[in-house]
Amino acid sequence: MTAQSLGPAPARRAVLRRRIRLLVAATITYNVIEAVVAITAGTIASSTALIGFGLDSIVEVASAAAVAWQFSATDHERRERAALRVIAISFFALAAYVTVDAVRALLGAGEAEHSTPGLILAALSLVVMPFLSYAQRRAGRELGSASAVADSKQTLLCTYLSGVLLAGLALNSAFGWSWADPIAALVIAAVAVKEGRDAWRGDACCAVPAGAAPDGCADGCCSPS
Repeated sequence: MTAQSLGPAPARRAVLRRRIRLLVAATITYNVIEAVVAITAGTIASSTALIGFGLDSIVEVASAAAVAWQFSATDHERRERAALRVIAISFFALAAYVTVDAVRALLGAGEAEHSTPGLILAALSLVVMPFLSYAQRRAGRELGSASAVADSKQTLLCTYLSGVLLAGLALNSAFGWSWADPIAALVIAAVAVKEGRDAWRGDACCAVPAGAAPDGCADGCCSPS
């Protein structure tokens, strides 16, 4: 029996495709706003972490757009690999830029200043992103779409990065630890490299349709949710 035969019925698949398209549209809208605010606030405050966070938002837009392009076709499975490649390359580009900028900051190219808009944005994203990620991950897993699950991981990454950014900005604001900002940016870059590698390989255990999870799945994502 194949994974496809254990997947959802055609009517359910149509519902899941529509749901993923709506979630992708919501993700793109939020991240465009997030990118503008973060990059603007980061430029004003000379914050590498904030600028990196804003660039991650652009990467998320590119990732979500790739999934939207994939699901604009009836036979979305044929576009799966291309969508995953776009997601992976976006991750790597983000990591490269943020790493260079963070190293420059650590070497004394500039010190980050306090940023109230950055703190508010990081806290808001810490609340919004988990809901979007969970909903898309669940739909993508049920449908058996590796790219939808990879994009949900990108959204979940934003949640983690929001926490890292919030910590870095708070430490800098409270104690004047300007080095906390580029350190937070390097954490963002490291996580981006890992997720980019996973997307390039197509590692998305959760993408196996519900009921068809292979033995040996060890990343904890294949449990029913």
